[in-house]
Amino acid sequence: MTRPVAAIVLAAGKGTRMKSDLHKVLHPIAGRPMLAHLLASVDSLGPHRTVVVVGDRSEQVEPLVAAHGGIVVIQEPQRGTADAVLQAKEALADFDGDVLILFGDVPFVTPETMAAMLARLAEVDGAAVLASRPADARQYGRIRASTVGLVEKMVEYKDASEEERALTLCNSGLMAVRSADLWPLLARVGDDNAAREYYLPDIVMLAASDGRKSAVIEVPPDEVEGINSRAELAAAEAVWQASRRAAAMAQGVSLIAPETVWFSHDTRIGRDTIVEPQVVFGPGVEIGERVRIRGFSHIEGATIAPGAEIGPFARLRPGADIGEGARIGNFVEVKKASIGKGAKANHLSYIGDAEVGAGANIGAGTITCNYDGYFKYRTIIGEGAFIGSNTALVAPVTVGKGALVAAGSVITKNVADDAIAFARATQLEKPRRAATFREKMQARKKAI
Repeated sequence: MTRPVAAIVLAAGKGTRMKSDLHKVLHPIAGRPMLAHLLASVDSLGPHRTVVVVGDRSEQVEPLVAAHGGIVVIQEPQRGTADAVLQAKEALADFDGDVLILFGDVPFVTPETMAAMLARLAEVDGAAVLASRPADARQYGRIRASTVGLVEKMVEYKDASEEERALTLCNSGLMAVRSADLWPLLARVGDDNAAREYYLPDIVMLAASDGRKSAVIEVPPDEVEGINSRAELAAAEAVWQASRRAAAMAQGVSLIAPETVWFSHDTRIGRDTIVEPQVVFGPGVEIGERVRIRGFSHIEGATIAPGAEIGPFARLRPGADIGEGARIGNFVEVKKASIGKGAKANHLSYIGDAEVGAGANIGAGTITCNYDGYFKYRTIIGEGAFIGSNTALVAPVTVGKGALVAAGSVITKNVADDAIAFARATQLEKPRRAATFREKMQARKKAI
């Protein structure tokens, strides 16, 4: 029988190295706060409760935690990781099961790794500790483990001997512990160390002093890398993007210059789609199969049906719904608008708050004038309609099926099906006046 699970996420650090008014764990990776990455993985385990321990700026963190069904507790003052975990005791007073202890600034721990921690915990009577072997061990705590993966000693870097600092297995600080063991062990943790803090890893050695065994689970360093500065945030973004690009190509997507394509955390993209260089996907993008995204396009909150072609230099904003085989060309912006099957807007246009029917053709320089400074209005363009270049469609307005709108028109009234609409100022012509005008202007220029 599977034991119930709770999670304690430590996020009480001040994040001073970020030099930001935004709480450290809310800084985004792939368009999603790093804490949200972690909570999504925790959610997949179906936890009994998730408790996030915060210090200052807790009001920034609370809405996100609440959205994941968790609660926030405060650690004040900050006296180390063991003390931070202890702040969750009251919130888990009625809980009897396994507790995952995670860090809010270590966002990439996978559900599979969390499950492995719980499985390993079931095999020992102490704790299950997550560890890695980073290329630069820096000031991580060190672990000496047996050949069967049991902890022989864990020590913080500041308190380690030179021999212990030479060990390559580093403690991530993440662990799984039974709730019945956790609180009594935490009560025994002291601050007799170089930093005068209450260290969470001490509970492993306290359990060892009672004759209980703890296990080590080793994972790749990238999975447990902490993020404490803007530079480390950028490095984490690069790691995430590289992984996502590789996954996309493995799933049948062609990335012509992978290192120049930027995905969001929730980008969905179909097989046989081709993505050219310098494309950015913001949140909320879903792309069908056999789509071509040309270079330098920016796409956010949009749905693109199979066979469509986007760009180059196109911008799709939230609410853009591009139909099968449709074409959105260079320097075309689409916002909160549906573009029907096979419709085209190939050049230099803005289509906002609109519905464009199947097979319609939108000429270069067309604008749907959707905003009067106070309210937004919709434009409807029927199937097979043709909108001439440099046309302004002043919403609310409807252009009927098969209608033709002459280039340079300003359309303020509905156009019937199959009608031709002209809305231009009268063209005047003054014979032989051009030469006289040029002579006059040249004389003025010489006189300067």
